[in-house]
Amino acid sequence: MTNVSRRNMLGLGAAAAAAAFVPAAEAKSKFETPEKWDVTTEVLVVGTGGAGLAAAVSAAENGAKVTVIEKLGFVGGNTLISSGYYNCCDPERQKPQGIEDSVEKHIQQTLAAGDGRADPKLVRILCSQGLDTLHWLEGLGLKFRPTVMQVYGALWPRSHLATEPKGTGFIRVLKKRCDELKVDFMLNTKLVRIIREDFCSGRTLGIEATQKGKTIFIRATKGVVLAAGGFSANPKLRALHDPRMLTLTTTNNTACSTGEVMLAANEAGAYLLGCDYVQCNPGCPPGHTKRQALHLDVARYVFVNKQGKRFVSEDARRDVLRDAILNLPEKYGFAIVDIDGFNSYNQVVRDDATAGLKTGDAFTADTLEELAKKMDVPVDALKKTIADYNSYVDKKVDPDFGKAERNLTHKIEKAPFWASLSGMAVHHTMGGVRINEEAQVIDRQGEVIPGLFAAGELTGGIHGSNRVGGNAILDIHVFGRIAGRSAAKA
Repeated sequence: MTNVSRRNMLGLGAAAAAAAFVPAAEAKSKFETPEKWDVTTEVLVVGTGGAGLAAAVSAAENGAKVTVIEKLGFVGGNTLISSGYYNCCDPERQKPQGIEDSVEKHIQQTLAAGDGRADPKLVRILCSQGLDTLHWLEGLGLKFRPTVMQVYGALWPRSHLATEPKGTGFIRVLKKRCDELKVDFMLNTKLVRIIREDFCSGRTLGIEATQKGKTIFIRATKGVVLAAGGFSANPKLRALHDPRMLTLTTTNNTACSTGEVMLAANEAGAYLLGCDYVQCNPGCPPGHTKRQALHLDVARYVFVNKQGKRFVSEDARRDVLRDAILNLPEKYGFAIVDIDGFNSYNQVVRDDATAGLKTGDAFTADTLEELAKKMDVPVDALKKTIADYNSYVDKKVDPDFGKAERNLTHKIEKAPFWASLSGMAVHHTMGGVRINEEAQVIDRQGEVIPGLFAAGELTGGIHGSNRVGGNAILDIHVFGRIAGRSAAKA
């Protein structure tokens, strides 16, 4: 687990890190430039998730020699295990479905969902470059389903899903393109510090890293791109900002999202913002082992509590859903779908649910009565909840919680029925390194740090206080492309 020093804690606040005292001798030895570089490249990318690979491809396509480091022994990061939903306005898919949308609507919904705390310039880039980036991914060989839907927390039906499960397709096509462009990869290589010309000022020269227990120095003549993800898998760090997050499980790969690269950027002078904003998604309650995802399509499921009653609108903002579940006495509820809803999900989701039958994380039955007994909820209450909900689908109005008419499209009526436990697990950290429109890292005085770039969940200011579901996969690819291009041209 990443060590959170007092100095780093201060850096995660407003601007207090600027005042942190480090003795001059210690500072000089800690940040001195190496006498010899072990590896020299033009653009160095840190991290091999979607943001890192998009940056690597973009930099190489813009003529740079690119090296990518990854602390784990494989490529893909958290993108591999993400749900893989990609938001963007897409007339080709949306119009045949009767969905009215626009880039401006996407921008305004994203800003509103983040309570106005996101940088409007970054949000405009995020949303306006979404379709072009989708086409770029398609050009690399990624295939998407012909229709869109509204994923959990997305607020509008503009979520695209690749035909390959989870995020595997994104990683496959990006890695293939990296190989075609002869991008170099150094696995099992962990960033230790970022090296600048003069302590915390001057141009970024490269990094110090460890590889198989050995210290190495990597020079980047054009720029370093940080794309190593957030800190969702670091309980101590996330609990500094929200104590409720200390004991929760996480949807992330626990070896990935530990936050040390973000902290290294802070040590090198980068300004951090928004680290108080920690997002949760349905996941394993503490003590359980098999995460379920029957909640992904907001038009397909209902949430019920241990009393067998709905307690929130299923298409609400993610922070609203988080707080609704954490406020339940048990701190978990159940997502319920019928067989049509179950079969609408990909094989990975269905396999996880089947495995969950053995671990007590999922339940299935041919009748609602039997399902209620397996869930240990009141039979009559659950039957009434589902009957009421089905009537709301008929009437296209939800008088209880105000679920949008566009999401009241599927009844829960065909056996067998499925239910899964839905606790809250830490999913995404909205805060991180401040960047500008060119993905350049900004320091504590509001100035660009020459030669340092960042993209993906490691950055802050793009999502504000609450991330729209489906905007993260969009974010990593849009700003990954920008960061790679900017670094190549530096």
